Amino acid sequence: MRSIWNGAISFGLVSIPIKLVNATESHSISFRQIHTEDGGRIRYRKVCELEDREVTQSEIGKGYEDADGTIIPITDEDLSHLPLPTARTIEIVAFVPGDRIDPLQMDAAYYLQAGGAPAAKPYTLLREALKRSNKVAIAKYALRGRERLGMLRVVEDAIALHGLLWPDEVRAPEGLAPDTKVTVSDKELDLADALMDTLGEIDLDELHDEYREALEEVVAAKAAGEAPPESPEPARSGKVLDLMAALEKSVRDAKESRGEEPGEVQQLPQRKSARTAPKQTGGKKSTARTAGSTTTKKTAAAKKTTAKSSQGTKKSAAKKTTTAKKTAAKKTTARKRTA
Repeated sequence: MRSIWNGAISFGLVSIPIKLVNATESHSISFRQIHTEDGGRIRYRKVCELEDREVTQSEIGKGYEDADGTIIPITDEDLSHLPLPTARTIEIVAFVPGDRIDPLQMDAAYYLQAGGAPAAKPYTLLREALKRSNKVAIAKYALRGRERLGMLRVVEDAIALHGLLWPDEVRAPEGLAPDTKVTVSDKELDLADALMDTLGEIDLDELHDEYREALEEVVAAKAAGEAPPESPEPARSGKVLDLMAALEKSVRDAKESRGEEPGEVQQLPQRKSARTAPKQTGGKKSTARTAGSTTTKKTAAAKKTTAKSSQGTKKSAAKKTTTAKKTAAKKTTARKRTA
């Protein structure tokens, strides 16, 4: 990889010679502007609007346009006198936890390559210190004529530099959230959770630019004099106005795409969170009353049954006693007659 900048990392009194290398590359397909009638290239020429003639690169300088349209020439000599201590140095100014960095500030990414054998030990020292501290380094550096803010972190066995926007370059999201009061139910949130769980995770290495691949096929077909392939029509789904229906259908579609049986959308168990429905005290009282009422009814029924049983037993005993008395009286009468 070709270095785009040479300098040093300033780590206290330690100086680490490094080379700056692009960490990313673009695979986008670029086009040229052509004249549609004959295919000729369309080119832009740099023309001085006062002399109405094309000028060379050596004749072109810098100028700042004032509010009234006046151009103020700025020479390289003027810029060389600016107090820019980070012109050839990545100056570390602080170490902070990585989650302190807002992703909105992230800009271009670079790798820092150790500049020769003398830089090997201090480079390794800084890398291992960053690993052990679980922190990132905040630094200032100059690149392409301006001072920039950066973040140093460890990527495998190398140190990466992420360009950061200055805090005042990040806009606040004012007026972007819906100004209409909306209430989201627990059931809707549970379905959203179910959809997230169904989609699950993915290996980012499996993702690729399908548009670029299709574009390459079109270019190859045109170069071979063939008709470009036609892309299939996207499936048109009816407009779903019901949010719940849309969530349920999304869960089913996600399961089908993963080869799972769609079946019915199962509600996830209630999760303990801030959105859990408050306990309904009234409902518990009602339940308690119902249970008490049921118990009372059962007890009363049992008492009635016991009373009836007791009454039946008493009547049966009384009948037996009466029958026995009658039998004894008959026997006595018979004996008297015989005598």
